[in-house]
Amino acid sequence: MSFSFDLLAKDGAARAGLLHTAHGDVPTPTFMAVGTAGTVKAMTADAVRATGANIVLGNTYHLMLRPGAERVARLGGLHKMMDWSGPILTDSGGFQIMSLAKLRKLDETGVTFQSHIDGTAYHLTPERSMEIQYQLDATITMVLDECTKFPATHEEAAVSMRLSTRWAKRSRDAFVRREGYGQFGIMQGSTFKDLRQESAATLSELEFEGYAIGGLAVGEGQEAMFEVLDYATDLLPAQKPRYLMGVGTPDDLLGSVARGVDMFDCVMPTRAGRTARAFTSRGIFNMRNAKFQDDSRPLDEGCPCLACTRHTRAYLHHLFRCEEMLGPMLLTAHNLTYYQSLMQGARKNILAGEYTTYCDNVRDGWTQGTEP
Repeated sequence: MSFSFDLLAKDGAARAGLLHTAHGDVPTPTFMAVGTAGTVKAMTADAVRATGANIVLGNTYHLMLRPGAERVARLGGLHKMMDWSGPILTDSGGFQIMSLAKLRKLDETGVTFQSHIDGTAYHLTPERSMEIQYQLDATITMVLDECTKFPATHEEAAVSMRLSTRWAKRSRDAFVRREGYGQFGIMQGSTFKDLRQESAATLSELEFEGYAIGGLAVGEGQEAMFEVLDYATDLLPAQKPRYLMGVGTPDDLLGSVARGVDMFDCVMPTRAGRTARAFTSRGIFNMRNAKFQDDSRPLDEGCPCLACTRHTRAYLHHLFRCEEMLGPMLLTAHNLTYYQSLMQGARKNILAGEYTTYCDNVRDGWTQGTEP
């Protein structure tokens, strides 16, 4: 199976496609559940599959620290270790260059991290990041980049973007090409159009199998993010998948699909599930609220997850008030199912040419709240 992308339909800028990989096909638009350390938190692999997920994400930095990429390789690779036969995309460690800024030193060769676990120093170069992702057996390998901080001046963003571009070239050279496997370049440039144009032009020359839009959802706000996406997706090759990294809320996803994005990942639905927040067709519920203690209705009518088909809002409320671990497990499964359903609905309506109406209806539902 070759790594390829079929663009099946467009509705405005919104796209429906099919990504072919060595580990199976992925209908797009799609949301990738985040399995940072080789597990989607509070979920078994079967539970993740039951949400409708086709692809998950792992993290180079965290797996490099524990259990170590070499150990994962000896144990048969990340697919075998985490019981996930479908595609896996691995983040290169670039986000941690920004998020762990106090624990790292950056230079042309790469980045030296001080482990947040025990203080051990690690030197991560583009070549080493590609080696780690190869050892993990990542279906989709991300280039090593510097996720530009926000806010940044034009000069700061330019320096950061051009470093990422040089690292992208080294990452491309170090990538081990295999049938059905792909590597994505990452566009940077903060909120500056000329820098985004420069980044996209250089990356396109390297002919990656896909392209990511990085450096967004880092504090700039939805309006600024959408302003970048209004032009950024058109700068990338139309025949390749487009991945918006680290996004986001359900409304972020709908708006980004409308602007031509195909793939997403974010910790939001799993993190929210562990803190009693439920994403539903009627908005966001806090299941710790006392108003749910006698509510015998399902969490979200029509949702196929276990939380909604087998339990009540009152029971979920009880679990969180008692700090039972089943509460986060059920609510995480629900949130991921909701995100998958949102993307499945988007795909269906793009194919039907009714995406704008779909978004309007979904957003109208969010205003209804918890009352009948």
